Amino acid sequence: MYSEKVMDHFMHPRNAGEIEDADGVGEEGNLKCGDIMKVFIKVEDNIIKDIKFKTFGCAAAIATSSMATELVKGKTIEEALELTNKAVAEALDGLPPAKVHCSVLAEEAIHAAIKDYSEKRKKAAQGK
Repeated sequence: MYSEKVMDHFMHPRNAGEIEDADGVGEEGNLKCGDIMKVFIKVEDNIIKDIKFKTFGCAAAIATSSMATELVKGKTIEEALELTNKAVAEALDGLPPAKVHCSVLAEEAIHAAIKDYSEKRKKAAQGK
């Protein structure tokens, strides 16, 4: 059912955890299946220097969170915004059709963290 890469990222997730003083935090969930992903980013000079995730969900949810963080770590904000759920699924050698929504959640959670980071920067620039 799952590829070896999915099982590896599920059994040995990369970047699991939380960043206490994160520059951006994004959370997305799926009410149907109950999966919840929370992503924390640390940004320096427009580059995602650190990224962590906390995911409550199935094996595919954990694996897609792990892979998505691996794909954007060290990338610029603009490069990270180009991440798609398709790229996450392909990097994991595919997902069963019923689990594709997990890769969508991973993409959305990363984009939400970047949006949070951008909004905080705007407020700081405006002195609010």
